[in-house]
Amino acid sequence: MAVSELHRDGGPAAAVSRTAAVSTADAHAQPVEEVLRDLAVDPNQGLSTFEVTARLARFGRNDAGEHETVSRLEILINQFRSAVVWLLAGASGIALVFGEFREAGAVAVVLVINTAIGFFTELRAVRAMEAIRHLGETRTRVRRGGATVSVHSADLVPGDVVVLEAGEVVAADMRLVEARTLQVNESTFTGESVPVEKSRDPVSVDAAVADRTSCLFRGTSVTRGEGLGVVTATGKATELGRITGLVAGAGDETTPIERQLKSLSGQLIWVTLALAASIAMIGLISGRDAFLMVEAAVALAVAAIPEGLPIVATLALGRGMWRMARQNAIVERLSAVETLGSTTIIFTDKTGTLTENRMAAVAWWSPDEAGPLQELAAKTPVPKAVSFGLELGALCNRATVGPPEETSVGDPVEVALIEAAQAFNVDRDAVSKRFPEFDHLPFDTETRMMATFHHGDNGKVFAAVKGAPEAIVARSSNEQRKGTPHPIDEAATEAWLTQAQTMAEQGLRVLAIATKTAAHARNLDVTSGLTLVGLVGFHDPAREDVPDAVGACRSAGIVVIMVTGDHPSTARSIAASVGIGGPAERVIAGSELDPVASMNEHQRQTTRSVRVFARVDPAQKLELVRLHQEEGAVVAMTGDGVNDAPALRQADIGIAMGQRGTQVAREAADIVLLDDAFPTIVTAVREGRVIFGNIRRFVVYLLSCNLSEVLVVGLGILLGLPLALLPMQILFLNLVTDVFPAFALAAGEGDADVLERPPRDPSEELLTKTHWFEIVRHGLTITAVTLTAFAIAIRGLELAPNE
Repeated sequence: MAVSELHRDGGPAAAVSRTAAVSTADAHAQPVEEVLRDLAVDPNQGLSTFEVTARLARFGRNDAGEHETVSRLEILINQFRSAVVWLLAGASGIALVFGEFREAGAVAVVLVINTAIGFFTELRAVRAMEAIRHLGETRTRVRRGGATVSVHSADLVPGDVVVLEAGEVVAADMRLVEARTLQVNESTFTGESVPVEKSRDPVSVDAAVADRTSCLFRGTSVTRGEGLGVVTATGKATELGRITGLVAGAGDETTPIERQLKSLSGQLIWVTLALAASIAMIGLISGRDAFLMVEAAVALAVAAIPEGLPIVATLALGRGMWRMARQNAIVERLSAVETLGSTTIIFTDKTGTLTENRMAAVAWWSPDEAGPLQELAAKTPVPKAVSFGLELGALCNRATVGPPEETSVGDPVEVALIEAAQAFNVDRDAVSKRFPEFDHLPFDTETRMMATFHHGDNGKVFAAVKGAPEAIVARSSNEQRKGTPHPIDEAATEAWLTQAQTMAEQGLRVLAIATKTAAHARNLDVTSGLTLVGLVGFHDPAREDVPDAVGACRSAGIVVIMVTGDHPSTARSIAASVGIGGPAERVIAGSELDPVASMNEHQRQTTRSVRVFARVDPAQKLELVRLHQEEGAVVAMTGDGVNDAPALRQADIGIAMGQRGTQVAREAADIVLLDDAFPTIVTAVREGRVIFGNIRRFVVYLLSCNLSEVLVVGLGILLGLPLALLPMQILFLNLVTDVFPAFALAAGEGDADVLERPPRDPSEELLTKTHWFEIVRHGLTITAVTLTAFAIAIRGLELAPNE
């Protein structure tokens, strides 16, 4: 049925009404055509803008409640859950009992001011954190109005046609329309880590969620292959939404620092209450006024409790997160902010992190032609061997290259191949029309190759293949010479591998291009019998600011280790250019790495001393992280792929790439880099150290002030002096000195040499013995000066006691 027929009985509004009958309860058992008809959508065109707007209004945003907005009322109620508030309220009540209405009113005013400060501070911090989460929202590729566009996952509606590839997190429940070698990790629902094979074929209506192979569910992730799905349920109507319900909102996440502060406040409350009760009893026994002693004890308790700690800690963490966001580092987990300051090792990828991720094809080698591509392009006529190879590279390609003023879309290497083909007068669109593609084999990390299959001349079919030289050469039995395939022997095979090694040692990333022709598609097996056409060398220069960032890490006592899937020679060249080792730096390839479990202590220490690893697979990345953690290192790990997720989870700080990273990597990470740049990691580490230092600084300040207030009042009473600070004065000092100066300390930008200090021991307490000594020293100094001045005023100036 055509889309126009679906709209014939009432237009888009009528189509929308049909979606109410579609859900994952039965979509898995329906043929694809029925689901599409019920959802009134053509999979080739997708929904129109009008339909999307109407359905969004009907079904709401695709939000399962993971990050519910915290209301103002909730924040206000939170202010009355503090013991300090109840102590102030108790002081006001005591004043009313004793008939001191002025005192009661004054205490009530202080209560309102404290509550207002806490409310507006927490409101600002929570809203800032919510805004930061919006910066890190995931996006989904959908077909709308006949075009493939990227939209916020929260804007998906039933009927949206979603384009699926490996690495994507499924953002809504959907019925598969197309599936090509599609595998999905559904451990969210089944607990099984083994990926599930998916197909478009319907299953039994009674099938359990784990057996619904024709559907995908929100929160799962595509691990292999590609496909097309139509959204059948969004938001809380999804399986995940029904299971999870509402979870913690923006203000519910607590960090180790916040927990330490709450624990500290709780301990101080009990100690202070005991002290205040003792002082009140001493005052009453000595004949002091009962109301004055009771109210002084309550005020003393309030003065001793650092009620500003939670407020200021929230402000410090929230402001730090916002500063990181402005530096292109989105914090996904609040605990990462403080852990950053103790990072001792950074495992970093090469491409796009240490380099510009701006690939250009610069070199070519084949038996017929070799040299810089720029020089070869200037030849007349253009070398046919090169133009044929680049023609294959343009066909075996998923990138889109627009005019110079537009941004190209796709893998940088594929973009570079198309641009190089253009320099040789190869029109990618024209070639694609001449040799239409009928099938393709996506790139796979195991085979390390990609292939597209095309209709050729004279009714034949052929494959355009590209991939790692070792993988392509191993599957080849011929080489292209003078326009025709010639069998290759062992010497020729070695020549290809040697040339690839030579190009890699020059710092180039090398791809091999091959082809295979057959009379029928069924004979087009690319696992063997390929014909080698040429090697292409790509150059991705190091970012100009990376060497300084690596140097800053060295000064900060942080070891930088490169872990890449590239060739060892390429890895060594780039590492040397950015300051990670020198030209003779030892590089260990993944094939040389023994399993950590089988290593002896000497091998473990040797492996820990290596700074560059190449051709490393995701499982080995995970083992390397664990190896360093065993020795007590705090490890930050960068990653961008589906298979990087375990290592990102294992690392103390998982850092995902925002531009080229998959959604799976982003969700597994603690921090997302919007610019994929290594210097941003260094900036984030600095910010983490500054935040922790600020929190420690204002805690020392607050406790010093509060200790001095307790000692001034307590020792004054024990020494027989009148009250040095009246209850109202204590409350006033508490209001003026406890919050606003602490705010200023929490907003500090940090010392210039903060990255020149060694990392903080992660097991170190917030307040060490040195800090407690500072608190006591400062508290005693303030107490001594205050009591001395007060005694001089009483004795020297013969002032009357205030009783």
